[in-house]
Amino acid sequence: MKKIYTVLFTLVLLQSSFAQEGPKTPIGGRPNIPSDLSFEFGFNQLNNRPEDMSLNFFRSRTFNVYFQHPIKIFGETSGMTINPGIGVGTDKYAFKEAQNLFNNELIGPESSELLNISEVYGDNIRLKTNTFAANYFDIPLDFTYHLNKTNHTKGFRMSIGGKFGFLYEAHSKIKYTDSDGLKRKVKDSQNYGLEKFRYGLTFKAGSPGFYTWFYYGLNKTFQEGRGPFGTEATQINFGVAVNVF
Repeated sequence: MKKIYTVLFTLVLLQSSFAQEGPKTPIGGRPNIPSDLSFEFGFNQLNNRPEDMSLNFFRSRTFNVYFQHPIKIFGETSGMTINPGIGVGTDKYAFKEAQNLFNNELIGPESSELLNISEVYGDNIRLKTNTFAANYFDIPLDFTYHLNKTNHTKGFRMSIGGKFGFLYEAHSKIKYTDSDGLKRKVKDSQNYGLEKFRYGLTFKAGSPGFYTWFYYGLNKTFQEGRGPFGTEATQINFGVAVNVF
């Protein structure tokens, strides 16, 4: 995952250097590049989840990086664009009561159950880090209306659309000190019974440089009968974002 974000950061630097050679913009303005590179920050929650599968709200976070290109539709002054794109998304789950996902041996591969960390690594441990992350390649597609119909780099805009994602990696990461005082770090990468694909609806509203966003997942987060408690939960993500250009 770090390598992907390194590549994206490099692309930002390259685009910024190209922008310096193009038309100048006032101080504080956005470079005049007909595309959006957005960084979305927010929270990740599960809708229709079992009561025993509670999440810590502030530690269950989402971070997305998307590159989208606007294409004008319905005429030059309609104010409407369609914005296809590509990017990566990371959703973190912080389960309450020092719990995390582990492979369910009764079901087999591509399955998970929610267990207390102490049940797996012992009662006399001091837990330092306990996270679970799912990483996706995403394809967003937005239909955007710009209030400023002649200059889309200024003014309020809002969009409705959706995104389609492919799960390429999921892992749990647990750091603890055992009863002998030894520091342990366990990172376990596997599918955990998560659905390989996700899709849902999106809504965004704000200025060209800053906006709020909301994602409502339409498919189940886990495969049928392979998640904790047979959950049929779906994703809800929301937060704020900045457009680099």
